[in-house]
Amino acid sequence: MKPFLDLYYRILKLSMTLLMAFILVPVSIQIASRHIDVIPRYIWTEELARFCFVWIVMLGSIVAVRDGTHFDVDLMPHPKTKPEEGTGRLIVHVAMLLLAFVFAWYGYEFADFGRKQTSEMSGINMLSIYISFPLAGFSWILFLLEKISLDVELIRSQPSESNL
Repeated sequence: MKPFLDLYYRILKLSMTLLMAFILVPVSIQIASRHIDVIPRYIWTEELARFCFVWIVMLGSIVAVRDGTHFDVDLMPHPKTKPEEGTGRLIVHVAMLLLAFVFAWYGYEFADFGRKQTSEMSGINMLSIYISFPLAGFSWILFLLEKISLDVELIRSQPSESNL
């Protein structure tokens, strides 16, 4: 399963990079049209930039879950042993997993709602944007299950003398 998750992770990072490069086009057109009278002011560029931004945020959140770079707050003292560390991480990852299920479930409903709508300015079917929410939820679930298995391994490990 790890090779699949590694490949999926690389595809997500590449997609996010390409979207970051692509968003420069509509934003540049917007900026240029404000300062150069020859270029007409396009409304669709603002919408396209917003849609790219939504996808960048959702893909970034998926990558952050895999990297473990999402924000967290330390409420408990730092664990002294590997099993304690695994237990603390497990609690956090299970809480995140619950949120991931919410995103997957309601994101699916949200995407289904978007399937019936089109953008007023560009005519894009809104499913192409709304699908990013359940995709994030399902991707979080995949990566969190991987993390939970690592947490269980930490919990099962024997505390060493150097950890005490």
